[in-house]
Amino acid sequence: MQKITTFLTFNNQAEEAVKFYTSIIENSKIENIMRAGEMVIGISFQLAGQQFSAMNGGPHFTFAQGFSLFVNAETQAEIDELYEKFSEGGEEQPCGWLKDKFGVSWQIVPPILGELLGDKDPVKAQRVIQAMLKMHKINIQALKDAYEQQ
Repeated sequence: MQKITTFLTFNNQAEEAVKFYTSIIENSKIENIMRAGEMVIGISFQLAGQQFSAMNGGPHFTFAQGFSLFVNAETQAEIDELYEKFSEGGEEQPCGWLKDKFGVSWQIVPPILGELLGDKDPVKAQRVIQAMLKMHKINIQALKDAYEQQ
């Protein structure tokens, strides 16, 4: 059993959000929906095999941008697909971030970004940062071009 589980509290869209998320992320599923009459009081689900929980808590629960779900996207095609699907009805934001239509913040980021930013040459890393700051959806080739720039 996973020791720590991310718990998402929605106004009244928990079931809709969980169905949306599990339809986008591979190896995902809804495990259990707990109801009190018609009202969803809790959902346990997995995204990419990781355990999550969700519930409807009413309008006083909102998501803060300081919390986000980070998705490692290996290829540009995966970045493009995930960024497009998650931002539909939401808001595209800088540096691979977006806010989905439920108000949850996501980061769709390739692992190579961390590798390039962690380079021992601070000039190369700075060029990568500057390129990233100009992007909403991350463009892997543009990051590599900035890194290799002479």
